[in-house]
Amino acid sequence: MRFGYWTPTFGGWLRNDPDEGVPATFAYVRDLAAAAEASGFALTLVPELNLNDIKGPSGPVLDATAVAAGLAATTHELEIMLAVRPAFHPPALTARQLATIQDAAAGRLSLNIVSAWWAEEARQYGVPFGDHDARYAVTREYVEVLRGLWQHTPYSFDGAHYAFDGTHLEPKPVSAPLIYAGGESEAGREAITEFADAYVTHGGTVTELEEKIRDMRRRRSEVGRPDLAHIGMSAFVVVRDTEEEAQEEVRRITAVTEGPAYDSYRAFVENSNLDVEVALADYSVSNRGLRPNLVGTPETVAGRIRDFEAVGVDTLLLQFSPPLEDLERFGRQVIPLVDGGTA
Repeated sequence: MRFGYWTPTFGGWLRNDPDEGVPATFAYVRDLAAAAEASGFALTLVPELNLNDIKGPSGPVLDATAVAAGLAATTHELEIMLAVRPAFHPPALTARQLATIQDAAAGRLSLNIVSAWWAEEARQYGVPFGDHDARYAVTREYVEVLRGLWQHTPYSFDGAHYAFDGTHLEPKPVSAPLIYAGGESEAGREAITEFADAYVTHGGTVTELEEKIRDMRRRRSEVGRPDLAHIGMSAFVVVRDTEEEAQEEVRRITAVTEGPAYDSYRAFVENSNLDVEVALADYSVSNRGLRPNLVGTPETVAGRIRDFEAVGVDTLLLQFSPPLEDLERFGRQVIPLVDGGTA
């Protein structure tokens, strides 16, 4: 199992806590990355939004690409998985940026290609926002263009959404970033089958993940694509000394109330074709993080992680609150149990 964490570019992960003591600053995420490397983490996901969907649209947000570039220069071992949303980034300019960051990272940059879901964010930032399936169609071409620019000079392409004629991009990246993607709709799974190297998904139960993995592997096989390089899942972790303490923390963070931070929850559900019914409590943290139930003592959580590993999950993208303290606790108390097979 590879352990990753979400870089808290939004000032924390709890929708019902306006101040988790997590500053939206590069200094904080840099120090968190150093702690993660020392604690046995293999990668970090740098999420991208221009509005804050956790604390509400007026909340702070760090720029994901800038954060990834900074982490590339200040870390040594972490894989840096940068979220990129095609509508917000012209592909040729982005291909050059990513090649430069890959150089700074010495080959540790990967991408999470996200087709976007928040219409209000797109409106505020002057970005076109097509319907659900159309966004995935754009994404397919976008990835083809990125890879083409990284491989060929000059590069030409004539597609439905992008066109290039004799474009030069040098230097090439030291290695092409691995491309992760996630999706639950039919259009999403079809697109990911074609263009992604690896699959990531929202938090779910062991049974839900087993079905998704089986389905994605079947689809890849049917179109002659190699097996997915990695299968990752998001999860929010609550590790405490006793089960009672852990459950008390869950009750605290799921005591949700209506307000600005929940507008984005509604927008996400309305603009995504999800394959499970979700409740507001599922989004009291980001990306259905509590659904995998990684809650309890170190032994309990390690055992549940091994259950996910048994059905094919090999990468966990974890959220913590407070991020630094709970990430270090997880590194001390849980990772050794999983790696040692004693959970």
